[in-house]
Amino acid sequence: MHINSYEEQIKPELTKWQLKMQKRPNFIDRTSKRFQDKINDIIPDKIHDVITGTIKQMVRGVLTGAEYTTTQSIPGASLEEMETAVRKKIEFYKKAGAAEGGITGAGGFWLALAEFPILIGIKIKLLFEIAALYGRPINDYRERLFILHIFQLTFSSQKGRQEVFSRMIQWDLRSKDLPADIHEFNWKTFQQEYRDYIDLAKMAQLIPGIGAAVGVIVNYRLLDQLGKNAMNAYRMRWFEERMLGLTGALTTTAR
Repeated sequence: MHINSYEEQIKPELTKWQLKMQKRPNFIDRTSKRFQDKINDIIPDKIHDVITGTIKQMVRGVLTGAEYTTTQSIPGASLEEMETAVRKKIEFYKKAGAAEGGITGAGGFWLALAEFPILIGIKIKLLFEIAALYGRPINDYRERLFILHIFQLTFSSQKGRQEVFSRMIQWDLRSKDLPADIHEFNWKTFQQEYRDYIDLAKMAQLIPGIGAAVGVIVNYRLLDQLGKNAMNAYRMRWFEERMLGLTGALTTTAR
């Protein structure tokens, strides 16, 4: 497999990310999870029901809907050109998300709750934009499922992150075993799994008194992390596909 200078440049970053996704939870991870659980306990059950319903609709919309329009891919673009466009898109959404978070957080509890679907939508929209810029066929529900895995990867505990990441490795081979019909996919189970690892830090935006600050800072940082995870997830597939191409070529030659 021939690797150009840009691919050589990003390979160490990708390797570091892959190791990070697979590492065992440490003391800080476990402590952070306990703190997030306490925040979770503050939120009334009725609010949890609203949030769960929002996530359910989001999952269904991503898998089956057509409302997530995106920018077009760059025909014949190199990986470097793709990622230049992706970085610009991430910066735009980080600023937009921070502004949205500050406004809704300052507006009080009920406005923050009412805007929760929009805040999730911003993140999902970013992932669709990134997928399109990497030239992925986002009309294929398998690609949409990969998008949801990136989303889940970002907002999981470290233990959950390990599990999600393991399902993303060699995605192009794994996805061939998925049902061809979207209606055969058990999206309800996926929604329940995601609900166990919801972005609890973002839920702090619903707490009176700190909502605005949380909205700006957390949205900015999480969109940044979401963008980085997406870039590395698609880089991983880029290199996996290059390796599969090489393997196929060697097999053909051997015959």
